[in-house]
This record gives sequence, C-alpha cells and structure tokens, in this order.
Amino acid sequence: MRLPFLIAAAAALAGAAPATRNPLFVGADPDMVALCGQWWVYPTNAVDPKDGFAANRFYAYQSTDLRHWTRSASLLEMVDVPWIASDGARNHGLWAPSLTAANGHYYLYYAVGPQNPTPSRLGVAVADRPDGPFRDSGKPLLTGGNGFEAIDPMVFVDPKSGIPYLYAGGSAGATLRVFEMKPNMTEIAREIPVETPPNFTEGAFLHVRNSIYYLSYSHGHFDGPDYSVHYATAPGPTGPWTYRGAILQSDARHQGPGHHAFVENPQTKQWFIAYHRWERGPGAGPYRGTRQVAIDAIHYARDGRILPVRMTDAPPAASRLPASTCEKGSP
Repeated sequence: MRLPFLIAAAAALAGAAPATRNPLFVGADPDMVALCGQWWVYPTNAVDPKDGFAANRFYAYQSTDLRHWTRSASLLEMVDVPWIASDGARNHGLWAPSLTAANGHYYLYYAVGPQNPTPSRLGVAVADRPDGPFRDSGKPLLTGGNGFEAIDPMVFVDPKSGIPYLYAGGSAGATLRVFEMKPNMTEIAREIPVETPPNFTEGAFLHVRNSIYYLSYSHGHFDGPDYSVHYATAPGPTGPWTYRGAILQSDARHQGPGHHAFVENPQTKQWFIAYHRWERGPGAGPYRGTRQVAIDAIHYARDGRILPVRMTDAPPAASRLPASTCEKGSP
C-alpha cells in the first residue's frame, strides 16, 4: 500500500516554503525525470541537520503539473542493501540518487559513503515502477580508491546508439569518469577514457538537444557560495568537451545552487532544471542546516547555448505531460 502525502504539509513541518512555490521541499542532489505522465524528483532526503548530508533511505516526489507534489513510500532503505557493511566502516549514508528507465524496468543509481577512511561506492537497485519498491542488485557497481571518489552517478542512454553510459566521480579528486554499461544496466562493460572538463567538481549530468550533447556539472564547495553549475558541449556522449561557462550561480537571495538535472516536456519542448540551493543571502561558508529543491525553466539561444538560469521564488511554470499509462517498465 502506498501512502503519499501532500508536500505542503510536510514542508511546513520541516520549515520549508509551501509546495506551490520555490523552493519546493527540503532535499538535495535532485534527479528529475518525466515518466508515466508525471514529473518525478529523486533527491537525497537528509531533512534533519543532525543526520548530516546523507540519508538512510530514498523517496520519490511526483507531480502532474510541477506545482502540486506528493511523496512516495520509501523506495530503498540502507538496511536493505546487503553489501553496505562489507567495507568495515562504522557508519554509512546514502546520497545522490539517479533514475534511468530501460529494459522494461527502472534503475536507481546511488552513492554510498563514507569516503574516508574507506572509499565511497556506487550501487544500483531495480524496480518495475518509478515509485518502487526497488531491489538492490546485490553488489557494488563501482568502488572508489586511488584518489578517485565513486560519487554522483548518472546513467544516460544515447538515443542514437542505444548505448548506456555511466557518468560518475568528482569532489576532492575532481575527476570525471565515464563507463559503458552492460545491457543489463547493473554491471559495467568497460571504461571510456574522457577528459575532465574545466571547473568540474562533481554532479555530472548529460542531456541531448538538437544533436548537441550537453555535459553539465557542479563547481565549487557544496556548502559555500561558489557552488554553481557549469557546462560543456560535445558532438557525442563522451566528448570531446568544449567548455561553455557557468549557467547557475549564487545571487542575493540564494546561495550555492547545484547538483542538478535537466528534463524536457516532450509535448511543449520546454526544458527545466531541478537543483538544490541554500535559502540565504551572501556570506562565507561552510553553510549549516538543510538545502532545498527548486525547479526553474531553461532557455536556449538560437545557436544552442544555454542561457543563464534565473532562480525564482514563484511557483514553477505549470507544465502538464502527455497522458501515459505506467504499466511494468513503461515510460
């Protein structure tokens, strides 16, 4: 049985803004997809500062219009990941979930910490619906080490070739790595050598529009005013990258926006960006408390450049998706 509830009530209890305005709800690292006739956001759900910046379970938030949101039952809990304690660390946490639909199923990729003294790892869980429940694959997908942090996974299926690619890494190592996935979407086939683009820190995301591949990513410290979103373009999903600059930066009312996702309404062709931010004015980090999720419209220049994003406090522009059924694994 699923027990969704109105985010407005939950947000009020958590001290967040009402659900109909930006920011929408407490959370960080949001992935966003359009599936089954609805918008879905998958964030890191550490809503209490005492929990730090990781979570012990994931939820999905869904909407028919970008304005009214409900939260799902738990998608995946840390206690249901059988390999999580195999590194011998005393404490663990989950963060940065990312969803990909393929093979008639839904695949939830996520990061597991700590990053020190044991290396971070990536996991993947599978479900028949975008709101789960998800079943972990039974083993880590990728383990960090030797200066590489296995964090912030994102899997993009190239519409031209049908090949799925995993993008991961960053933070202290500030290294982007790309892997071709096996058709089962739960194992890596091989690594694809790529260059790390300028100003890359973490949170890589890939989307394609009009045959241009856009690699966007976060730059700076996640808990400081320099956190921001930059991007590069390429003729294909693995580069070579041409750096294009920053598109989302702190302003007078919101600090440290980043760790984002792009998504398109296939009917209207309007693109949106989901991201997290700190609701505060300028000041030096590290910031404390909780980050919150916002959604704003994306606009492109005629030559394909992404125009700078203006963060808003108003309700997101209402946007309904084409009607769609959501049988097993159906988008």
